[in-house]
Amino acid sequence: MKARGLPVKNLIGRPGRTAALVLLTAFLALSVFGGSLVVRSLRSGLESLEARLGADIIVMPASAESKVSFQNLLLQGTAGAFYMDAGTLERVSEVEGVEIAAPQTFLASLKADCCAIKVQIIGIDPALDFTVKPWIDESYSGTLGDMDLAVGCNVTAGVGETLRVYDRNCHVVARLAETGTGLDTAVYCNMDTMRALLAAAEEKGVSHKITSDTSDLISAVYVKVKDGYDVGLVNNKLNGHVRKATAVRARSMFTDVSDSLTGISRTVSLLAGAVCALAFVILLIAFAMMVGERRREFAVLRLLGASRRGLSGLMLAESALCSLVGGLLGVGVAALGVFPFTALIESRLGLPYLTPSAGAVLAMAAVTLLVTLVVGAAASAWAAWRLSRTDPGTTLREGA
Repeated sequence: MKARGLPVKNLIGRPGRTAALVLLTAFLALSVFGGSLVVRSLRSGLESLEARLGADIIVMPASAESKVSFQNLLLQGTAGAFYMDAGTLERVSEVEGVEIAAPQTFLASLKADCCAIKVQIIGIDPALDFTVKPWIDESYSGTLGDMDLAVGCNVTAGVGETLRVYDRNCHVVARLAETGTGLDTAVYCNMDTMRALLAAAEEKGVSHKITSDTSDLISAVYVKVKDGYDVGLVNNKLNGHVRKATAVRARSMFTDVSDSLTGISRTVSLLAGAVCALAFVILLIAFAMMVGERRREFAVLRLLGASRRGLSGLMLAESALCSLVGGLLGVGVAALGVFPFTALIESRLGLPYLTPSAGAVLAMAAVTLLVTLVVGAAASAWAAWRLSRTDPGTTLREGA
């Protein structure tokens, strides 16, 4: 007897039971795929942040910590505005173990013409910089000239457009790749441009408490330590040698972020595991209840010539179809619930968040469908085995 079309007919014939099984497997797939996507995005964001930073130590004014969290400086790119003497760069470079010291200057603009939020402007020295410039080089082969800007991917100004900042026309020459952090809303310029913007801000009445010439100011020094030197020892030397400044190991800030991410990952994994276990138990109960409900149906099929293996395959096929439909539904709902709200998720968690590549997302979806199919098959296997071994004659006589 050929029973190729029976699984679909049985599912259509019992819409209530079928819908319940599909919804249960959909909830399982939603939990597994949604949780995996969020955790993978957080890990991608952290990896991207580490790759973009590239510095072992950050030196900032001693007063900066009271104005901004050093961790927020990394995660959100909202450094604000604080300054120290440009001579700090030379003093940092003198410390034994320092391979490269690159200055940066920060300026928070007012609401810019291009967007609805404040823009963090970061000035770099292209000749020394080893953190931002490699990132800029990925999308722009030239050198940042005077009044040129490289903008983060979330700044709406496009390449070739003019961005007006403090009544100065700046030209956008590059858009940078996404990092999943607040750096995506920042703009970058050379130091000459930054000095012009600092002066323009002062002229507009935006006081940054600058007491010296803008050419003598920087906000931070990013340090790369020479190979063979202990980062912690170099950090201690910097704190002892550079007055009115604080040196902080970048790795210590990443450790805090990584610990938060580990905690979130563990929680999501436990929830996903609990959902899998709960779904398995409920599916097991559902299929067990179906044993009594379908005994006569299977007995008739046996008398019509169906083999025990065929009946087991029928039950497993029905389970696979429900799991596949439910899995696809759950993955789709999870995608609709996560992708449109990446910015909200990032802001709520306070962690770097970068959506994985399309290939990685498809791989996660495939694994989710496999998990759903395996759970459904495992839950129906016992019921399939029990039904296939029921004596058809006895079953029909009992129901007579």
